Amino acid sequence: MSQLPIEQVLPSIFEAISSSNQIILKAATGAGKSTYFPEKLVESGLIDGKIIMLEPRRIAARNIAMYVASQRNEAVGQTVGYRVRGESKVSKDTKLEVVTEGILTRMLQDDPELTGVGAIIFDEFHERSLHADTALAFSLESQEALRDDLKLIVMSATLEANDLQRVLPAARYIESSGRSFPVDINYVPMSRNDNLPIFMAKNIESLMLRESGSLLAFLPGVGAIKRVEELLLESGIEAQVCPLYGQLDFKAQQKAIQPAKSGTRKVVLATNIAETSLTIEGIRLVMDSGLENQSWFDLKTGVSRLEQTRIAQSSAIQRAGRAGRIEPGLCVRLYSETQFNSQLEQSTPEILRSDLSALQLELTKWGCSDAMDLAWIDPPKPTHLQQAQSLLQKLQLIDEMGKQTTLGHQAHELGVEPRLASMLLQAKQLGAETLNAAIAVCCLIEEPERNELDLTQSMTRWQQGLHPRRSALSQRATVLAQRLSHRFVLGAINESLLGFVAVLAFPDRIAASRNVTSGHYLLANGHGASIDSQHTLAKSSYLAVVDLMKTGQSSSQIFKALPLDIERLATTAPQLIDEVSVVDWDDQKGRLTASEQRKIGAIVVHHKEIPVPANADVEAALLGYVKRKGIAALDWNVNAQALCTRVMCALEWLPEEGWPDMSEQALLNELDTWLLPFMVGINNAKQLKKLDVMEALQARLGWDKQQRLNEWLPTHLLVASGGRKAIHYQVGEAPTLSVKLQEMFGEKSSPTIAQGKQAVVLELLSPAQRPLQITRDLAAFWQGAYKEVQKEMKGRYPKHPWPDDPMNHQATNKTKRQLNS
Repeated sequence: MSQLPIEQVLPSIFEAISSSNQIILKAATGAGKSTYFPEKLVESGLIDGKIIMLEPRRIAARNIAMYVASQRNEAVGQTVGYRVRGESKVSKDTKLEVVTEGILTRMLQDDPELTGVGAIIFDEFHERSLHADTALAFSLESQEALRDDLKLIVMSATLEANDLQRVLPAARYIESSGRSFPVDINYVPMSRNDNLPIFMAKNIESLMLRESGSLLAFLPGVGAIKRVEELLLESGIEAQVCPLYGQLDFKAQQKAIQPAKSGTRKVVLATNIAETSLTIEGIRLVMDSGLENQSWFDLKTGVSRLEQTRIAQSSAIQRAGRAGRIEPGLCVRLYSETQFNSQLEQSTPEILRSDLSALQLELTKWGCSDAMDLAWIDPPKPTHLQQAQSLLQKLQLIDEMGKQTTLGHQAHELGVEPRLASMLLQAKQLGAETLNAAIAVCCLIEEPERNELDLTQSMTRWQQGLHPRRSALSQRATVLAQRLSHRFVLGAINESLLGFVAVLAFPDRIAASRNVTSGHYLLANGHGASIDSQHTLAKSSYLAVVDLMKTGQSSSQIFKALPLDIERLATTAPQLIDEVSVVDWDDQKGRLTASEQRKIGAIVVHHKEIPVPANADVEAALLGYVKRKGIAALDWNVNAQALCTRVMCALEWLPEEGWPDMSEQALLNELDTWLLPFMVGINNAKQLKKLDVMEALQARLGWDKQQRLNEWLPTHLLVASGGRKAIHYQVGEAPTLSVKLQEMFGEKSSPTIAQGKQAVVLELLSPAQRPLQITRDLAAFWQGAYKEVQKEMKGRYPKHPWPDDPMNHQATNKTKRQLNS
């Protein structure tokens, strides 16, 4: 332990803690910041009270606590303990408590003064989990208003100090090197036709034959891990093959982390869970796919989509560093060096790509009416918070004024996410039998069974003792039942209630079959979803969908669901069903129709046609037709979409200017204010399709704001070569501009828009218009990665200029010959 680099800066850290209440500690992988530093901080006696350390993952929280306790020759739960969801090992003697999964946020909500706590350590903050961002924002407000003696220590391996110093302006900054041996980097890029698991397995076999030591391979998800594991076992590889991912049970995770037995080697197949915090013993080889699975929340549908994306450069560096912990190592990247240079420097934080309903509920309980009043490195998007408020109202957790309801107050005590909390509390009001079923559904959702679509089948296996997570399920059910003052009885579950209680959590995901046995469903939120038509659930007229992922522009894949008795729903949850009289435009009949309907959101449960009233409002019917069909019912062209996107970006970057909400949902909700005035003389859908949408949108924006939009968020930029290049805008993302690298010569820094508040991300292209580098810091690129690009491209494109001093070279879109002629 004495050789750890963190020891060299411990005197500086302890001096900073003595004189300041905010410390930023940047320490590379292997420095000892997660283990040696907190242990020595406990021993120093500098902290008056308990030390809470936040970890982004459960596996890391457990292992750090176990390791530090072992260094003290103690059992976990004495001086050093941990708390994660459903598991706690602490005592009255615990001085260092490692926590995760929103536990720190809950502690702050229960006691904003954090009585008895002297310091909070935010470990691996560069991972930017939503929980960590929230806990830091709350801690800063608590420190400012209630606890000026509270010590906040934020630790990061790769996050830029400037990002943290914006929210911790008074912090002392200390940097420590990592303990790492040299790591050679080899690039073995896959071709487009290569299959990742097959390509990875072959390269692992080859590398294990050539090199000594154990190997850690990074894959994007569990499916790829399972397939590589199968291929390696089939090949007869002389090594122990260990998967490592979040849903594995504790014993299997420990098997992957512990060193291989003497005289043997192992191959660990991991997701990005192994990038930081965990030390996997004996690793000197790393194989990096360069990929990860990221979840992105779709505001329009309220459904997340899982995207396999390129990792950021910071993640690639972290992964490679795992090979140099014990001796000189080797990292093989299954992508090119050019691809590495073109990757973003940092990953997009969760707060910018996640469902914010849990955050909004936390903000409401915290008493924060405006999220912008708190200190955020990246503030949550207003549109996502608005969507979250709407969902929480449907779940009866907040009222129309945005205040917590009685259920909302009770939800916080349960320690589950808002949908499940609402389900449990509503079920409790309906009696013990319903609550029993709700607890079971909650547990099955939290501890999902892989490759099982029908939760009824998982329920049966749990009751029969055949479920692979039966122990965790029963333990969790006991904890939830205690919090709800209920006695959970597994054998007494009423299976017919499972779908009904699930709907209490997911009212927007009631699904109606579009065609029995087709596997295609319409969700109550208007979104399409599907399951395999051969699955038995495809025969169900209605489903309660609890897990789905967006897979295309207009549909999602259902991964977990329950059959639903719609008649039971009508009698036991009538609040979900609306009875309305509707006058609508029938596109097929080409005329107005009228009907009495019973609806659940977009789903029509019962329909009865009635005569059209003599005084029927044609314009209102046509507006209803647009709401039902969506914006596509209008002449919605590329220009209209581009204008709305720019306005939504302006709303995010320059909110003080009072831009109108031009999101599709807002436009559909307010058709009568911006579209109706332009519908004079329109009597049918055909005429509606010819309406000038751009004119209506520009009127909604107003002439003054049009001028400011064109000035501050232009459609094109004039680059150094004189070329006019289109800026690509996307809501929630930085603006991007694709331009040949040579056309940016002479530019000292990246261009900015939005009154200088937003740097334009440059996608620098080769002469063949292929991506070379993505950067938001052009100056840093010229001084750094450009050298590698120049070396690789100079021989491939010799007719084009590749100067040694690009910052002072003439920008051009010509070849060297054309330039000199």
